[in-house]
Amino acid sequence: MKKFSYFISILIVLGTIYWSFSDLKPNISSQKKLLQTGFSLDNALVHLKNISKKEHYVGSEGHKEVQKYIVDELKKMDFEVEIQSKFAFNKKWFAATNTENIIANLKGTSSGKALLVLSHYDSAMFASLGASDAGSGVVTILEGIRAFLAKNNDHKNDIIILFSDAEELGLLGAQAFVANHPLAKNVGLVLNFEARGSGGPSYMLMETNGKNSKLLSEFLAAKPNFPAANSLMYSIYKMLPNDTDLTVFRKNANINGFNFAFIGDHFDYHTAQDSYERMDHESLLHQADYLMTTLPYFANSSLENLNSEEDFIYVNFPFMKLLTFSFSWVLPLCIIASFLFLVLVFFGISLNKITIKGSIKGFIPFLISIVLTGGVSYLLWKLALIIHPHYKDILHGFTYNGYVYITGYVFLNLFIVLRIYHYFFKEEKPVSLVVAPIFIWLFINFGISFTLKGAGFFIIPVFVALFILAIAIFTNINKHFLRILFAIISIPTIYIFAPLVKMFPVGLGLKNIFISGIIIALVFGLLVLTFHQKKNTLLMKFSGVLAIIFFVYATYSNGFSVENKKPNSLVYVQNENEKTAYFGTYNTTLDDYTKQIFRTDFAKGSIKNAETKSKYSTRFRFYKETVFKNIESSKYTISSDTIVGKNRLIEFVISPKRKINKLEFVTHQKITLNQFKVNDSMINEGKTYSVKKGSFLIYYLANADKEITISFAINKKEAIDIIINEISFDLLTNPMFSIEPRSATMMPMPFVTNDAIIISKKIKF
Repeated sequence: MKKFSYFISILIVLGTIYWSFSDLKPNISSQKKLLQTGFSLDNALVHLKNISKKEHYVGSEGHKEVQKYIVDELKKMDFEVEIQSKFAFNKKWFAATNTENIIANLKGTSSGKALLVLSHYDSAMFASLGASDAGSGVVTILEGIRAFLAKNNDHKNDIIILFSDAEELGLLGAQAFVANHPLAKNVGLVLNFEARGSGGPSYMLMETNGKNSKLLSEFLAAKPNFPAANSLMYSIYKMLPNDTDLTVFRKNANINGFNFAFIGDHFDYHTAQDSYERMDHESLLHQADYLMTTLPYFANSSLENLNSEEDFIYVNFPFMKLLTFSFSWVLPLCIIASFLFLVLVFFGISLNKITIKGSIKGFIPFLISIVLTGGVSYLLWKLALIIHPHYKDILHGFTYNGYVYITGYVFLNLFIVLRIYHYFFKEEKPVSLVVAPIFIWLFINFGISFTLKGAGFFIIPVFVALFILAIAIFTNINKHFLRILFAIISIPTIYIFAPLVKMFPVGLGLKNIFISGIIIALVFGLLVLTFHQKKNTLLMKFSGVLAIIFFVYATYSNGFSVENKKPNSLVYVQNENEKTAYFGTYNTTLDDYTKQIFRTDFAKGSIKNAETKSKYSTRFRFYKETVFKNIESSKYTISSDTIVGKNRLIEFVISPKRKINKLEFVTHQKITLNQFKVNDSMINEGKTYSVKKGSFLIYYLANADKEITISFAINKKEAIDIIINEISFDLLTNPMFSIEPRSATMMPMPFVTNDAIIISKKIKF
């Protein structure tokens, strides 16, 4: 009976884990529900294949082709389509370009606020095919709008369709729309479709300047079939530097909205492998389900005022899709839980079910488990980076064998906590072992109530554990049956926290795998009576063996292949003033592609004045002096340089002599610019623009750009030297170079300036 109850309990735990993941997104069989809405996955996939044939970043040939394709598809649905051409600048990233937003408007029967559906159609610079990010959003909207129109149902609100441009450069298309388009003034709600990988469940993240209760209630009223969300995710999202187009609507126009984004297979993000073939069809179905439930609901709901006076905690919960409750409840619930805890401990001691000594001893395994699972996980990943230094070349931090590592760490951490608790399982009053975990969880929840409010659902496992503790104290049920009962009662705890073990390292990188270890230790402490075994160490040994197997497999599969390509980089840097030239690479580990340059006589470090801004502030790892090719740089013409009062007014024109993709303007001293303009468009809305040091403008050349005119005013006493890096992505095609192309197991490294020719030139005035 003892072995049987233990076996059943483990099955309940494993079944709940599987359930918690399967509830997060649809499978292909769920397409039947979408067919009832008229949405066709096959149609969406046809669109996706067509728009992800080649790179389509701003200024590329593919950009115009994808733009034309989307416009043509909208016209097939009888939309009048507008291309909004507008300059935009983002001070956070110092980025600017001429954006070309695609806009269509479907009129409603009333004059209330409009619903805006949004995704961006540009791909990341410069090698990404953009199938997931954000081709998945584009095709979801194209097919979703077609299906919606086919129903011929009237709708109250206008539906604005916005395929924004230059999102990858700094949310510039969204900024141009919000700041300049008259339709923006009537938007009441935004539905934004995004991706940060090529698979996995699509998570809902709200964007609001206020509180969320009304937004959340309206979202649930739309009845999405697979809502995947929790309030902790948005609390973390707000702490990260990763914004979306929707952030612009919230910050610049105080417009509420929903982000729908999947983050699985993060290793494909912004890479050449973000392709049609690697796009997870179930993730696309999930996006479609969100659109086909929210679109008809919000098209007929009042969008006049979705602001709230109250914040809600929300989390996926068994049978309920999302459990919600007011954040104002968290502190009272902590106080109630603390009172119940003290009462139960009192009765536990009085009824001889708990001992004071045993309760105090229970802190030892629990705290050691937390420290060891977190510490060992952190140190082991550091060791993995030493053993496999090429992992550092995957800049977003999630390796191709990342899921294998996560599984290995799960079993390792389970082995650790079981091994630590093995000695303490001999405690004569095993109920005493639950006291310390509940106490620590209460302490954590009090901290949450004052700091990280999105994690307010952490109080739920405390009440589950208190219920278990009460049963253990006040009943004399057969202990083997109790084990099964405790496993059943713990289902909500397991269901809530199992997906978080995977979500953190996937979304934030494997360097954060220690968070998963800590979660496992915390949850195990509350489930200790389910796993309690005085002599049987089978699960512990099984976990240890599986940990070894998965780590061995992760080590075996640490390399690269045609399916999982190695990112690498080469850049040629020509210093126009000094008549010197260098090759640089961002790679930590050199391979056949980079070694054709970096075989001998190269040095570690960076190249002066050649570092361009990048998402992860990546620096050159190696450089090598090479032949000065004397590639013709742009012509710089100073058209005006005059003194007016205390100001010096400067205007100069940059005339490219070859295809340039971006210009980066750098200063090594503090400068204060007034009336700073690019092609007569104001930078920073005409306000004084001060930069201490570094890049102060990155201008991405759009297809329509022929010349770039820069003008500004500075104090006449202020010295000004500007370094301009003109960057083109033609290193591999320029006839002046004979670089062997990458093998089939390699791809350009994302997030950095790559396969590029950089001509650096200092301009003195």
